[in-house]
Amino acid sequence: QVQLVESGGGLVQAGGSLRLSCLASGTIFSDNTMAWYRQAPGVQRELVALITSYGSTSYADSVKGRFTISRDNAKNTVYLQMHSLGPEDTAVYYCNYRRSYYNSWGQGTQVTVSS
Repeated sequence: QVQLVESGGGLVQAGGSLRLSCLASGTIFSDNTMAWYRQAPGVQRELVALITSYGSTSYADSVKGRFTISRDNAKNTVYLQMHSLGPEDTAVYYCNYRRSYYNSWGQGTQVTVSS
């Protein structure tokens, strides 16, 4: 079992920045993929960015050039640095851990961007 706890969300003005953190605990295997998803009200949850245990990354087109995902394997933590935030980025952001058929989700952290 892997438990995930997100932090770092909050209210920010358009154009601002935030950094989200996700701390993983439990039985963590080295070969995993961690990701950030987000879900706005009435909208399907969408993948924002992912990073493999080898450091390969992938981003949604809507955040490329503005968001950066990174991980510190020694601290079992994944980060999402977000810049140039806009109202369209307002959502609950969820951390995800995936290995083979196993998936774990955090409880989510709210990000609200005011215009």
